[in-house]
Amino acid sequence: MATQMTFDNLAQNILAVHHSARNYAKNAVNQALTIRNWLIGFYIVEYEQKGSDRAQYGTQLLKNLESKLNTKGLNNTLLKNSRKFYLLYPEVKTIIPNDQSKLLDKLLPKSPTPSDFLTASQKSPTPSHKFKLNIINIVQRLSFSHICEIMTVDDEFARCFYELECIKCGWNIKELRRQIATNLFFRTGISKNPEKLLSQTVNLKADHPLTVKDPFVFEFLGLDAKEAVSESDLEQALMDHLQDFLMEMGKGFCFEARQKRIIIDDQYHFIDLVLYNRILHCNVIIELKNDEFSYQHFGQLNAYVAYYKENEMHEGDNPPVGILLCTQKGPKMVEYALSGIDNQLFATTYMLQLPHKEQLMEFMQKQLAEMQ
Repeated sequence: MATQMTFDNLAQNILAVHHSARNYAKNAVNQALTIRNWLIGFYIVEYEQKGSDRAQYGTQLLKNLESKLNTKGLNNTLLKNSRKFYLLYPEVKTIIPNDQSKLLDKLLPKSPTPSDFLTASQKSPTPSHKFKLNIINIVQRLSFSHICEIMTVDDEFARCFYELECIKCGWNIKELRRQIATNLFFRTGISKNPEKLLSQTVNLKADHPLTVKDPFVFEFLGLDAKEAVSESDLEQALMDHLQDFLMEMGKGFCFEARQKRIIIDDQYHFIDLVLYNRILHCNVIIELKNDEFSYQHFGQLNAYVAYYKENEMHEGDNPPVGILLCTQKGPKMVEYALSGIDNQLFATTYMLQLPHKEQLMEFMQKQLAEMQ
């Protein structure tokens, strides 16, 4: 006789099904996105090599293609990354005819298909290399954003190293970028105890690298950036209250954007909150950090302010200003960035219209106390 299900069993079974289905959906979306981008790269390279009218576009091909497509997410950065992905990972073609055949029936136009263009030698599986990960592991276990970060590494062996460690350690994009920037590959090579060094890079608290918060994924699915890239409940709650707080101060603040996506050096960045002050006639860029003040945070804010000054200012606008807020009680909880404002009198006028540091510090401390 079968054992009767208890209430706890019921809850566990529902959770198991929920998590299993969610992980399956994540994997399916990310694999579809990754293969779509490889195919985009394939078509671009094929056109560059054989297109009948390719000469008239030349170096402006991707910019012209972005304008022609006129579709959110299919921008110059994505097209450039897709072309590079195709060139660096040609072995993706070995999994397309079999593992992804049903998916490709939905992704590809009926005529022509990539296999129509490939030669017989190209259709055959690429010989495995002892320093290459199985391409199925890469497509299934890494998001396209992870792949884009790894593609910044020129050495093929080093790319394989970061692919393997990223999968093994569960790094998110930020951690992967940090490990590449700090030359983990080279540090491991010269370390007397590489196993110990690598064991310290495992992120036990990290989610699986595949996530719907990936910037490429939320564009692919048409998700709202505000919902897709919020980092934590604490940050979301603070930002919601901060937005109301600033709007109620009555100093000319107008809401413009939350999680504003910008592209710097072909990398996606998200600005927490962008306001416009109609008295100062300038944008106010606000970044919230869930840790103590650091000059890295301030440098990031300055980069965002400089980006806005170069790319988002309109006629009649004054230079933008940035506000950095830190949730931990470090030496500074509030800092301003006045990028490119050389006139000291004008900078003083800015400070008179912006909220006082004391006001913002008091607000942050009060909100944090209420959340504890």
